[in-house]
Amino acid sequence: MTFDACLIDSNILLRAALRGSPDHVLVRSALTKWISSKTALCFTHQNIAEFWNAATRPIEMNGFGLSVADADREVALFEEGMRLLPDSVSVYHEWRRMVSRYEVRGVQVHDARIAAMIVHRITHILTLNARDFARFLEIVAVHPEEI
Repeated sequence: MTFDACLIDSNILLRAALRGSPDHVLVRSALTKWISSKTALCFTHQNIAEFWNAATRPIEMNGFGLSVADADREVALFEEGMRLLPDSVSVYHEWRRMVSRYEVRGVQVHDARIAAMIVHRITHILTLNARDFARFLEIVAVHPEEI
């Protein structure tokens, strides 16, 4: 399974960075396979904001407890090996279309921020939560086990 480019979901970024995660090996293996097949790995500002939120949140508050310095180091690695899909007016309009068309409510509006991938003509997202993206007909969610 190869593509020209794929958006990497925040939950994948977290598991790739956190060596103690039960999904770390699975996620790293999937990313390595796509890198070797020349698939461009992409992320958005939203992915990094979600990563930073969960990574630096205390463990007792359902976070991963990384220091700011450790989170910063991991984000620098993502920036080095992946491509940032920039936000734009077009991304906003696509997000607005998606939340209306798919009747997105509450916290799920964050998942609709993947509108950036549609604007940048990327159809696949690597995620541990394919169910979160099932409503969006323009997107194919891929679990690391499928690679």
